[in-house]
Amino acid sequence: MTQQEPAEYKHLREQSALPGKGGLARIGRAFANTLGGFREGLATEAAIKQEAALTLFALPVSFFVADSAWMWIALMGSLVLLLAAELLNTAIERLCNHLHPEKHEAIKVTKDLASAGVFCVIVLTAMIWIVAVVARVWAG
Repeated sequence: MTQQEPAEYKHLREQSALPGKGGLARIGRAFANTLGGFREGLATEAAIKQEAALTLFALPVSFFVADSAWMWIALMGSLVLLLAAELLNTAIERLCNHLHPEKHEAIKVTKDLASAGVFCVIVLTAMIWIVAVVARVWAG
């Protein structure tokens, strides 16, 4: 005996991409959306501008700090993760502002949680860079 799925959950099992609209065309559209997100973030968000500038500054420095490919990946990966967290934080804040433009305690808590997530990535990034620089200085 099979139980009938409620109608409100049917959309969860449906295919998310339209048939015939996949493959390289879908990847191309997704990449265009990604570029649009970067463009919007860099044009409007001070934190994203600052973190992008930090990443561009850190790129050449990372080649001198890293003593292995894995260390370089950790250094630059932490900065990419920081940019990703900031972009997601911005998306959450904008969605909250769109859905509820007035001040609201639940929206404040949501934004604070997203901000705390960014802070955690900042701490992780700082730890990775500090350890790498100290190890490089001590190794001489």
